[in-house]
Amino acid sequence: MQNKGLITVFAILFGLVSLYQLSFTYIANKVEDEAKVFADAKYPKEQSEERDVAEVQYLDSVAQEPVFLGIDYKTAKEKELNKGLDLKGGINVILQISVKDILRGLANDSKDAAFNQALANATELQKQSQDTYLESFFTAFEALPGENRLASPSIFFNKNLEEEINAEMTNDEVKRVIENKIDEAIVSAFEVLRKRIDKFGVTQPNIQRIGNSARILVELPGAKDIERTKDLLQKTAQLEFWEVYKSEEMAGFLMEAEQKVVELTKAETPEEEVQDSTATEDDEINELLKGEDVTDTEGDVLKTNPIQARIISPGFQGTPIIATFALKDTAVINSYLRMPQVKNLLPADKRTTRFVWGKPEFNEQLNQDVTSLYALKVGKDGKPPLSGGVVVDAAQSYDQVGRVAVDMQMNGKGAKIWEEMTAKAFNTQSQIAIVLDDIVYSAPGVTSGPISGGRSSITGDFTITEGQDLANVLRAGKLPASAEIIQGEVVGPTLGQEAIDSGIISFVLALAFVLLWMIGYYGKAGLFADVALAVNILFIFGILAGLGAVLTLPGIAGIILTIGMSVDANVLIFERIREELDKGKAQKDAIKDGFNNALSSILDANITTGLTGLILLVFGTGPIQGFATTLLIGILTSLFTAIFITRLFIDSYTKNGKPLPFSTGVTKNLFKNVNIKFLEKRKIAYVISGILILISLGSLFTVGLNQGVDFVGGRTYTVRFAQDVDAVAVQEDLIEVYGSAEAKTYGGDNQLKITTKYKVDDSGNEVDQEIEQMLFQGLQPYLPSDMTFDDFTSDQEDKTVGRMEYYKVSPTIADDIKKSSFWAVLGSLIVVFLYILLRFRRWQFSLGAVAAVFHDVLIVLGIFSLTYRIMPFSMEIDQSFIAAILTVIGYSLNDTVVVFDRIREYFNEHGTWKMNRVINAALNSTLSRTLNTSLTTLIVLLCMFFIGAESIRGLLFAIIVGIVVGTYSSLFIATPVMYDTVKKKGIDLSDKKKEEPVEAV
Repeated sequence: MQNKGLITVFAILFGLVSLYQLSFTYIANKVEDEAKVFADAKYPKEQSEERDVAEVQYLDSVAQEPVFLGIDYKTAKEKELNKGLDLKGGINVILQISVKDILRGLANDSKDAAFNQALANATELQKQSQDTYLESFFTAFEALPGENRLASPSIFFNKNLEEEINAEMTNDEVKRVIENKIDEAIVSAFEVLRKRIDKFGVTQPNIQRIGNSARILVELPGAKDIERTKDLLQKTAQLEFWEVYKSEEMAGFLMEAEQKVVELTKAETPEEEVQDSTATEDDEINELLKGEDVTDTEGDVLKTNPIQARIISPGFQGTPIIATFALKDTAVINSYLRMPQVKNLLPADKRTTRFVWGKPEFNEQLNQDVTSLYALKVGKDGKPPLSGGVVVDAAQSYDQVGRVAVDMQMNGKGAKIWEEMTAKAFNTQSQIAIVLDDIVYSAPGVTSGPISGGRSSITGDFTITEGQDLANVLRAGKLPASAEIIQGEVVGPTLGQEAIDSGIISFVLALAFVLLWMIGYYGKAGLFADVALAVNILFIFGILAGLGAVLTLPGIAGIILTIGMSVDANVLIFERIREELDKGKAQKDAIKDGFNNALSSILDANITTGLTGLILLVFGTGPIQGFATTLLIGILTSLFTAIFITRLFIDSYTKNGKPLPFSTGVTKNLFKNVNIKFLEKRKIAYVISGILILISLGSLFTVGLNQGVDFVGGRTYTVRFAQDVDAVAVQEDLIEVYGSAEAKTYGGDNQLKITTKYKVDDSGNEVDQEIEQMLFQGLQPYLPSDMTFDDFTSDQEDKTVGRMEYYKVSPTIADDIKKSSFWAVLGSLIVVFLYILLRFRRWQFSLGAVAAVFHDVLIVLGIFSLTYRIMPFSMEIDQSFIAAILTVIGYSLNDTVVVFDRIREYFNEHGTWKMNRVINAALNSTLSRTLNTSLTTLIVLLCMFFIGAESIRGLLFAIIVGIVVGTYSSLFIATPVMYDTVKKKGIDLSDKKKEEPVEAV
């Protein structure tokens, strides 16, 4: 090998750089462990919040103190190896920015019938379309009857866009402008979210726009207050300042409204049916009150006084609070106030009034949340006198009596309007409501004259974190449109730590087995391969840390799979060296020729696997990209260490003629005299495979697959109990709650994976909390009697009972995931077919390889279809399963390509042999390598399968089945199919031109 010195220097430098990159992770973990010890010593386990604060304070105090080699904690934390959600806990969401809202804004809230019909039609089209919402809108608009123009004054030719759109522009010209405006709005939303997250205090956040879509991926590993995080991400921060009516100005209206509601109710219920309908009305009231008991007397009161009976306290004269209600009653009060007949009771100059609610507060005497009703003075244009766009800075502070407040500073324009508003409020002794996202946070009066300079303050019974978050979102700015979580995953820190522990154990066991196997099979040469493997692992982790990549649970599986597969290159080399030695060559020449002859097979095998990994990286998201990343990095480092590092050790050891046996006493003659006639057994193999494929297809068409929420939408919860539970009994209880639900044992018998499609089309924090509340109520018989809902959903460390993990996918993105997964699998098959065609120059090789891959994939799918009901672990078809299928494709091709390489080589060397003899000999010569690689990879995967985390057990099972089937198919399917398509006399599979055609039989 030439340039040994250069390679040695490069390897040493690469190793040192990897160690340096990993030192940051060591330092960060060391300091964080010290912080935990400090917090544990200061506060007992029960005071989790105080312990968290103490940890943060400790880390802040030592952040810039040198720890090792002058590196401080702050620097180390920024450069440590990132741990993903499944290892650290936290939240991962995909936000959908509402393009519909942006279009409405660009059209100045147009009332144009064609425009609004197109929006409604576009919403329907989105349920079955892969197009963006904007594309669906354009399609829907053009499909409307008549000559509708986007540049109409009632649509996009308005004050908002008058500088860019004129009345003469065609629809195509307007489309380009709107596309740019939508893109600008999405970029603006991205920046707003990024600023909010940067100030949130989460280390190693990841936020990225998905392609050119209106979807934004947000990953916050380590985030603990999940509800606070979700609220922060979805809050539009639409800040408005309004004049309000006083209580006495609206008190009479509420009385009249109540009379009108009672009148309308009586008119809708015929007198003869009133008696019979009592039970039904009571049921409806019960539903409105969310299950609280309502006596007959209370029911009668609510019928005759539907508003007054629900008032907890009336508004006082001179205040802007009209009345205070229970939070649970706001929905029914809203329904009354929205009635056209009720609205018409207002005087003509007040009919644009907007009723809004205040910030909910907990009333200890009533033991429930209450909120107040306000009436905003809204003009004909519907716009507030002042909006949050004028806020240039905001900070959490305290008011004069020590309550948490948020101070704001406005720009010049805002300051002038604010001064005018406060002057009017001072002169009329009225109030100004400060409204954020349709919630009144405060409605102060102005007691000391007009406020100049643009400074103001918001108070509203905030906690410190609420005040900080509000200041954060105001400072970052409002989102240009509403943001909806269409896919979300929440992982508690307990599961994350368990995943790390199980991952480390399985990793160590798998590595130990491979190291011992290589020594036991190849002797001292195997020891050199082990050193190269250790260097390979160091390189993988060093590159991951240097690139800032995120290590996930599937990523660990990818590394462990790489360990098994990296052995393949060394096995190929050692087997070829043994063959050269058996031919009588000198050791030096045998080593040289062994490395050279194995290079082609090594490159072909790794390129085919790498191509499938690359497709997985492009089409996958989140943890699946982590799997693909580690797989690709592992392939590259494995090539380098096997070809160069192993060679350096072997050449150094044998440079003075020192003998190096590439076997032990047990393995020296193993597989030497094997002469299996593979081709003669192909018909039996065809029959066996045909039966397996027919059974698989039959099951797929009749039973189907257990599609996960990734592909159909829904919500999945991992819940852990204090004792073992019966999954069937729990499922029956939850079906009564949700209408449809599935509960399966997940890991131990005290842990269930619960899936429901209840309200799958609805989103928002309120819906999520409602469904979790229903889950909590449904599981009451199985949970500790003293467990509260907050305890059930909390994400504190060392949690042993309650909701451990949550995953949600909306039907819209589920459809997209399904289609992208299909294209990923199809794309990998096409790419590999083309590569093999180019590499072997015969379509027959490609046909054999792809036939084997189809064979393997169908059997894996069939096994999943046949056994998912009886297996003690989750066998859902989700993104992880697609990753497994692509890995199976890559591995199957890896094995097949090695066999094909040897067949082609034998054709070059034995041009006079019959074709079946050439192929059988080639297959027998690769048998040692095939079984060696398959066995080591299988053992590695089995370690992870039995000891690793439950969440990737289905993925590992699919790969294990795929490796077994793939090893079989490379010998009994790929090669026979290729043989049957070329056995016609005259076909030449060698790289040489011969005078005599190769004899077929």
